[in-house]
Amino acid sequence: MGKIIALINQKGGVGKTTTSINLAASLGLLGKKVLLVDLDPQCNSSTGVGVYKNDIKHNIYDVLSKQVNISDTIIKTEFKNLSIIPSSLDLAGLDSILMEKAKNETGFSKGSQLKLHLRMIANDYDYIIIDCPPSLGLLTTNALTAANSVIIPVQCEYFALEGVTQLLNSIILAQRNLNPKLDIEGVLLTMHDARTNLGFEVVQDIKKFFKERVYDTIVPRLIKLSEAPSHGKPIIYYAPNSNGAIAYLNLAKEVISRNGK
Repeated sequence: MGKIIALINQKGGVGKTTTSINLAASLGLLGKKVLLVDLDPQCNSSTGVGVYKNDIKHNIYDVLSKQVNISDTIIKTEFKNLSIIPSSLDLAGLDSILMEKAKNETGFSKGSQLKLHLRMIANDYDYIIIDCPPSLGLLTTNALTAANSVIIPVQCEYFALEGVTQLLNSIILAQRNLNPKLDIEGVLLTMHDARTNLGFEVVQDIKKFFKERVYDTIVPRLIKLSEAPSHGKPIIYYAPNSNGAIAYLNLAKEVISRNGK
């Protein structure tokens, strides 16, 4: 069964979607069969791999709200070994739909719907990467229930650890109530500026807090990483020789090494 990894941080702008796209593409380039699940209503992971509204017949909202077969939502991208389940702006209103279903349908678990559907296709992939929204709502709860582990991207900035306690509490609650096997896969330092003392200090603080959970790979702050999604390409295809491409390829190698497959 494929390893299901959720990318989670309730803070926006920390590189969560960038990491989802580029980790998934890098794993694919290294020969792993990968499914990217865009669970963010902003749909940035979808457009970031070149999948646009006109390309989509069904999306993850249709699966979670209408019980559409999850296999009917999977789109193969142009990139090696990488498929995606696209998102929809409608996801923003999914919480109320799932809560209403839970109220009216006996045995319906509003936090377990993604897990139930991913279970049907997990054997088809080596890795399933879930790009979560920047919040700790019901969509993220579904991701935490479905996932084997989480990767937490943390931006190298002054307030890097702000909100981390709340995030860790959410993970602990998910472990206690929904998914006892959920683990922290790793912590990824992003948007690092090696020219500043602050960048160095933040790296040390994060490593002191998370210890061996922190990946050796540190993602630099680069213009090309910001440009790539607007071209519908992961960085390893948009600028394959850039430091960003090298960083995400190294991250993928670390993920494979930690999982032994």
